[in-house]
Amino acid sequence: MTGSASSFDVQTLIEELMAREGDFVDHPADKGGATRFGITEAVARAHGYDGPMALLPRDEAAAIYRRLYWLRPAYDQVARRAPRVAAELFDTGANMGPGVATTFLQRALTALNRNGKDYPDLEPDGRVGAATLAALDAYLALRKEEGETVLLRALEALQGERHLRLAEKRPANEAFLYGWLANRSGDSD
Repeated sequence: MTGSASSFDVQTLIEELMAREGDFVDHPADKGGATRFGITEAVARAHGYDGPMALLPRDEAAAIYRRLYWLRPAYDQVARRAPRVAAELFDTGANMGPGVATTFLQRALTALNRNGKDYPDLEPDGRVGAATLAALDAYLALRKEEGETVLLRALEALQGERHLRLAEKRPANEAFLYGWLANRSGDSD
């Protein structure tokens, strides 16, 4: 994702994610079960959809992504500061859960704060709040545009390591590892 915060278009981000996720899928090795556009049946049901998963409307899937994976975790607030980081968090959050994605951000920011010299360490609680945004602001003020690229690399490294660990822990996940790595990393350049 490129562009300034003012030109950031979350709808395009959602459309791109749904295109990568594909239409209806019910892979036997997927513990999440049936999905459409990447939305699991459990998530669709929790948000009021009661029809067949193969018929989940595209606009309803997009609304779920906007609500649960963009607005609720406050990635819109991150996008005002670092649009590419927000796009990465959205993608990771859709795949692993926003709490995991946000924890990656908090861990990376803490590891990049030069032992607390630049801003205080963050508690990796999986929630974007005032402390996380303040740390991001301080980091970006110090490191500028190059800092956003370095932060993206840290987030992608954490995501990739988690994918590998999931495949090692549950061999059935090896069916998904190539796609996880091909479709969800390397966008920082």
